[in-house]
Order: sequence, then structure tokens, then C-alpha cells
Amino acid sequence: MMRRFLAVLKARNLEFLRDRAALGWNIALPVLIVLGMWLIFSGGDKPLFKVAVLNGATPISQLDNAFLKTRYIDFYGVSDEAQAESKVAHNQSDMLLDLRSPKAPRYWVNETSPKGYVLEKILDGETDVKYARATVSGRAINYVDWLIPGVLGMNMMFSCLFGVGYVIVRYRKNGFLKRLNATPLKAFEFISAQVTSRLLLIMSITVLVFVGVQLLVLFYMAGSYLTLLLVAILGATSMISLGLLVAARVASEEFAGGLLNLATWPMMFLSGVWFSLEGSPAWIQDVARVFPLTQMLEGARRVMLDGQGLADIWPQLLSLACMTALFLLLGSFGFKWKND
Repeated sequence: MMRRFLAVLKARNLEFLRDRAALGWNIALPVLIVLGMWLIFSGGDKPLFKVAVLNGATPISQLDNAFLKTRYIDFYGVSDEAQAESKVAHNQSDMLLDLRSPKAPRYWVNETSPKGYVLEKILDGETDVKYARATVSGRAINYVDWLIPGVLGMNMMFSCLFGVGYVIVRYRKNGFLKRLNATPLKAFEFISAQVTSRLLLIMSITVLVFVGVQLLVLFYMAGSYLTLLLVAILGATSMISLGLLVAARVASEEFAGGLLNLATWPMMFLSGVWFSLEGSPAWIQDVARVFPLTQMLEGARRVMLDGQGLADIWPQLLSLACMTALFLLLGSFGFKWKND
């Protein structure tokens, strides 16, 4: 069994490494995106104010507060005070308001944030209510720091889904799987080798790109590299498993491409690759959480930007592990060697 597994693993690795164009593109694309964004956004902050509001059970729209009626400020509700304070400390939010007690409202700002300073002046001028002031401190997280996990995650997503799903469909269409079925090779051994091969390749490329971009841009890394590696491995495994599920029975490359695009495009826009979903409708955030890329990026950003450990990101790790098990189980039961 092990000899058959290693033979398939070696063959798949050599097939990928010999495709110089695909290998070069997987390395170059994320580096080019990060460098481009760094050049565009390194000159200053975006002109949008974001204010988190601890509002309890009362919707923000129903709160009688003059400051909340200020135009050009994005007010959004939050429930976790500690997490919201951390975002203010890193300049991911410009201010945190606590309006749970109308008689004793409070706010937090980062004294090093120019946006927090301006918002504080606006708050003083917009209302006669006396707010209790508190400050937090921390390193400012700029857009490039926040973008790095998204770009690397997007690159992993495309490589995992298309690198496994599309390849297996091509194998089935040209009769390669039919010939393998005539050998002692079992379906479980073949699928395991495909998962292991793609995982080794994509993690090697991702680590290489991560180190290279770190040397070029010097982005922020607050947490443990080993914890981040665990998040990346679980995230990659779950997306590889999703690619296998898509390719389990499909025989048409065109149809497989459509299904893979149907999976990747929602994740690219709703998983937080380019922008945060904070402040968006709750149902959109709920839909986004069903995607493995969302769970991976949330866990990675908590490690990289907030310095959180395994005890803090276990919900994301558990979600990724459950998704992997579900996709592999369904893909294994539905897998077929040849066209009908």
C-alpha cells in the first residue's frame, strides 16, 4: 500500500514541477499583487472613518444619539469589547463607542491615530453628552499588513481547487484513471496521494512567497509562525478536499471549470481577501463563514495581527478540520474511476 501511495505521490509532484509556467505563476502572482498594493497604499491612510459601537440588544438605527447621525462615518455594531478594543489599538477601527448605558457612555481612541483625534473632536462638537474617555495603544496595522494573508490565501485557494479538481477531471477524461483502476491501486490511496502531493507543493510555495514578501515589505507579524503554519495547513487541506469533492464524478473539463469558478468567486469576494466585512449585513457575514477560505483568513489574521494563539483560534481550526473531513468523506464515496 505504501509503495503504491509513494509512486502516485512522486508522479504527481514531478508532473507539477515540470510545468515551469504554472510553477512560476504560482510564485510570481502573489508577490506582484502585494508589491502593487504596497506601492499604491503605502503613501497614506484611506479617508474613511470606521467606528465600532457596543450597542447591546438595541439596533444602532434605533439609538437616540446625535453622533450616530454624522455623515461619512461608518458605524457598525460589535458585541466583543476586548476584540473591538484590540482593533482600535491596531488602527483597524478608528474609535470604539460604548452606548449600552445611555447615562454613562464611553469611547476609546488610539492616541497615535490621526483619525481617532479627528473623530474625538467631532464627537465633542456633535453632542452635549459627556463621554468617559479611554485610550488604547498598539502598532498601527496598515492595509498591506492586513492584505498579506488575503493574497496568500487567495493564491492557495486557486492552486488547491484547480490544481486538484481540474487535474483529476483531465485524468478521467483522457482515460488515465481508467488505466489506474486496472492496477492494484485503491481509490483511497490515489486520493491520499493527490491530497499529500498538492499540500506539500502549495505549502512549499506559500512559505517561499511568505519569506520573500517579508523581506521585501517587512509586514507585521505579531504571533507564532508555527501557529500560522498550522492554520495554513488546515486551510489548504480543506480547500484541496473541496477540489476533490468537485472532481469526484465530473467528466467534463468545462463543467469542472464552471463548478470551480462557482466555488472560488464567492470566496474571493466574501472571505475577506481584499476588504473586511465588518459593518456589512449580518446575513452576508453568516454566509461567508461557511467558506473554508473565510475561516483560514480569520485565523491567520488573528495570529499575524493580534498575536493570538491556539486557545484563541480553536473555532477556526475546528471548522477547517470538520470541513476537511466532510469534503473527503463525500468525495471518497462519490469518486469514480471512469466516465459512464
